[in-house]
Amino acid sequence: MNRLKLAFFDARPYDIEAFSEINKKYDFEIKYFKFHLTADNVILAKGYDAIVIFVNDTIDAGMILKLNEFGVRLIALRSSGFNNVDLKAALNHIRVVRVPAYSPNAVAEHTVALMLTLNRKIHRAYYRTRDSNFSLHGLLGFDMQGKTAGVIGTGRIGKSLVGILLGFRMEVLLNDKFPDRKFESEMRCKYVTLREVYEKSDIISLNCPLTGETEYMIDADAISAMKRGVMLINTGRGKLIKTSDLVEGLKSGQIGSAGLDVYEEESQFFFEDLSDRVLPDDVLARLLTFNNVIITSHQGYFTREALHNIAETTLSNIDGFFSGREPVNEVCFNCPD
Repeated sequence: MNRLKLAFFDARPYDIEAFSEINKKYDFEIKYFKFHLTADNVILAKGYDAIVIFVNDTIDAGMILKLNEFGVRLIALRSSGFNNVDLKAALNHIRVVRVPAYSPNAVAEHTVALMLTLNRKIHRAYYRTRDSNFSLHGLLGFDMQGKTAGVIGTGRIGKSLVGILLGFRMEVLLNDKFPDRKFESEMRCKYVTLREVYEKSDIISLNCPLTGETEYMIDADAISAMKRGVMLINTGRGKLIKTSDLVEGLKSGQIGSAGLDVYEEESQFFFEDLSDRVLPDDVLARLLTFNNVIITSHQGYFTREALHNIAETTLSNIDGFFSGREPVNEVCFNCPD
């Protein structure tokens, strides 16, 4: 039997290490490409049984047709999000699988790290003390205990986050299109409307998927409804926030601080070293000037455990599909998330 051939795009050294280790069990023939899959280089997928892609590899309808023509039978996302693939175009042409939960704890813990850093000004204190400046002026924070956190999206990551926040003895408000009443009861939290989350929360965390309903859910109207000085954290998807409106909210003081692990135009910048260039994105450049904003480059998931789980689940998805088993983690047009 011929070995299955996989074309692996946007491969980083840590990806290659994790996948090569897990692949000892499967013995797939993997070709690692360091660059993104694009319409210009999609020809490279010709002759491969499946492609493995990440969040910044965008597969549109034209590329779906090309991949189908080249004999590619499966698109394996090594991520939970799938908004970068045209699922409608893939219908009846190519199957799509993903990794729905590689480490919810990793993202939840990173979310809290952003909260604590912004609150206690750790980033500013770090640079001050390196310059022998031990002044406390401008570093005043607040006790997390007794404050109200709004968690928008109570999937695996959101639920993990709730557990951590309750450990700080915070009041936690929940919002989700599909409320989990058992979880609500067990955790002694409360599902409320978005409006109530905005009006009552001292900290708001976005942990929901990007859909037609949630795209730019945080805009000028939403920001104006929030408690003045609110802390806004986004470890979900960049386009949950209209960034230009966020900038205005920061300028006015309506938004007291923001922690972003994602950005709506991140595919052009995140995971790349651009330190020797002038940043061409004026909005991102402006965000980076605020001392009450922390931006991390989509690293919320980035733990040893998560990389292992991503590799294990991705290769298991591929093995299951080509072994004739119904894909456990398939995504398709009009399928439930």
